[in-house]
Amino acid sequence: MCPDLSTRTVYAGEERLKPHHALTMPIFQTSTFTFTDTADMAAFMEAQAQGRETTRLEYGRYGNPTVAAVERKLADLDGGEAALLFSSGMAAVTVTLLTFLAAGSHVILTDDSYRRTRQFVTEFLVRYQVEATIVPIGDDEALEAAIRPDTRLIFSETPTNPRLRVVDVPRLVEIARQHGLLTIIDSTFATPINLRPLALGADLVIHSATKYLGGHNDLLAGVAVGSREMIGRLRQAQALIGAICDPHTAYLLLRGLKTLALRVAHQNRAGLEVARFLEGHPRVRRVYYPGLPGHPDHAVASRQMRGFGGVVSFELDADLETTGRFVDALRIPYIGPSFGGAEGLVEQVALSAYYELSSEERAAIGISDSLVRLAVGLEDVADLIADLEQALERAFTTAPA
Repeated sequence: MCPDLSTRTVYAGEERLKPHHALTMPIFQTSTFTFTDTADMAAFMEAQAQGRETTRLEYGRYGNPTVAAVERKLADLDGGEAALLFSSGMAAVTVTLLTFLAAGSHVILTDDSYRRTRQFVTEFLVRYQVEATIVPIGDDEALEAAIRPDTRLIFSETPTNPRLRVVDVPRLVEIARQHGLLTIIDSTFATPINLRPLALGADLVIHSATKYLGGHNDLLAGVAVGSREMIGRLRQAQALIGAICDPHTAYLLLRGLKTLALRVAHQNRAGLEVARFLEGHPRVRRVYYPGLPGHPDHAVASRQMRGFGGVVSFELDADLETTGRFVDALRIPYIGPSFGGAEGLVEQVALSAYYELSSEERAAIGISDSLVRLAVGLEDVADLIADLEQALERAFTTAPA
C-alpha cells in the first residue's frame, strides 16, 4: 500500500510510538545530548569513526530528533532517500552550491530565477573563481551551448519567480546527463504536492520551507532532498557552516506540513480562478500563470505538474503610479514579500525586489513598472476576486492626490 500524499503529509517520517506516548512529535529543545558514562561516549565515537549509522546524538549542530522527524517526512514527500533542513531557503541554496562547486568550476542557471540565488552566484561565488552562465529558460540550444568542460551542475527553478516559467525537467535532466552534470531544482513554488522533480530524474530538490511547506508566515527554514550520498555531503558541510534549523522552528514546520495538501489544493483552485478573472479584465495587459492555455509553458506544466499553485503575476495596462494605487486599494491581501501562507500577499515588483534599479534597467530584465505578484492565501476566492475588481476600478478612476 502506498498512501496518497495527503495521508503522507500527516503520518510520514514520524515514529508511531513517540516519547511518553505523545500524539504530536515533542520539541527537543536542547543544544547538547549527554552520555551515560565514558564507555557510552567511546562507543558513539567508534561508530562515528567507522561511518556506521546511529540514532545517537551528541550536539545540536549535528542533529536533533524534532528536526530529524521533519527531514524524514520531507524526504518521503519528495521521493528522496534523505533530506536536510536548513535555517532558511537561501541557506539551503548557498550551502548546496558551496558543496558541489569549487574554484575553477562553472555553473549554469536558467533565467527568471530568484534574484538572490542569481546574486549569490554572479556576485559572491565569482570572488572564489566560480563562473556562471545564465541561459533563457526552455532554450535547449542555449543550454547546450553554455556547457563547458569545467561545468559541474545546472541549477533551475520551476515555476520561476516572478513570471512563473516552468522548466521541462525531464529534458533538462536528459541534457545534463549527456554531459555528466548534476541537476538541482528549486521547487519552492510547486511544493511536493504539485511537482516531484526527483521522480523526473533531478539529482537534488530544494525548497524554501518558509513558504508553502510552513504555510503560516511564521517561520524561516529551507530543505534539500536527494540521495543519501548527496545529503550526506551536505550534512558535513552544514556542520561546518552552521546553517541549521532549530528544533522549535522544526516543530512549527512539522505542524504546517500536516495541512500542506489541503492548503495547496485550495490555492491551486483559487490561483486558477484569479488568473482567469485577471486574464479577462480589460485593465490587465498580461497574466503569468502556467494554468492558463496562453502561458508559454502551459503544455509542459500540464504534463508534469498536478496543480499550478497560488501565485499569480500580472501586468496592468498602466504606469508605475497607477499600479501603486491598485495595490494600495486592495483590502484583503497584505502588502509584503513571500507567498504560500494563510494570508494573501501582494507586491508591486518594481518597488520591492528591484527597487534599486532604474525603470530602464528593470525593463531590460523583463520587470515592468506595472508587474504585480499576488500570492493567494486561504481566503474565499469570490471575496478575493471582488477585492481585485474594486481595486482595479478605483485605481483607474481615482485621480492621484
